[in-house]
Amino acid sequence: MLIRIFLAFLVFFSASLNAEIYRWVDDQGRTHFGDRPSPQATAKRLSTGANPAEPVGASRSVEQRQEGIQKFLDQRQRERDSLQAAKAKAEEKQAKLASHCRELRARLIHMDRISTFYDLNEQGEQVFVSEAENRKLRERFRAKVEATCGR
Repeated sequence: MLIRIFLAFLVFFSASLNAEIYRWVDDQGRTHFGDRPSPQATAKRLSTGANPAEPVGASRSVEQRQEGIQKFLDQRQRERDSLQAAKAKAEEKQAKLASHCRELRARLIHMDRISTFYDLNEQGEQVFVSEAENRKLRERFRAKVEATCGR
């Protein structure tokens, strides 16, 4: 049953592929297109670019067809290579980000274990910062880690 429907569908649409197309201009200057010429106006038959009696590419030699096929295959291979290179680059970028995030999270854990931070003055001596500044440093670094790596 399905085959009969498919064959009927195929016959119906193959007839429409060979249809002629006409163009004409009516009395008001409007352009019309149709499969039958207008009896009131002079219609011009348009070429669809396909000759239904001749298969597509029949006028080309075997060498020309093989060359066209090879060009197509070469283009597809270049596209695959390009996609593969882009995928490898994205994977490398993702791996670098994951490594960077591991380092940032390890530093964050280390910062939480440190009781206080210090700066070095011009003489190279340690100058400890206040508890409020310690809190700000931890919060800023935590925000940086979350912005870079997420939670």
